[in-house]
Amino acid sequence: MSVVVIFTSRRTPAHGDEYEALSARMVELVQDHPGFIEMTSVRDPRTREGITVAYFRDEESVRAWKAHVEHAEAQRRGIAELYEAYRVTVASVERDYGSTPDEGSASP
Repeated sequence: MSVVVIFTSRRTPAHGDEYEALSARMVELVQDHPGFIEMTSVRDPRTREGITVAYFRDEESVRAWKAHVEHAEAQRRGIAELYEAYRVTVASVERDYGSTPDEGSASP
């Protein structure tokens, strides 16, 4: 059973370029992180609200990512400077199915 981390946030109006660089670095790091599966992220530039949904193999992988030195520093900066509000939700995935052009369709 995999684990999903859902990160919702509203950025502050300042630090735009800094935020983009930091975000790109976190994407680069997590893609090489053991246990990482995939991630989707979107942000509305008008409201500055965003959501990132990341899938990991297990809870241990999530804990290790949270403790990663650069990620921990990014979290600290996010809380102190970059976000007006944020929420992190971690949940076990019971089922995950769908249809893509490459995979066809699956049923629950």
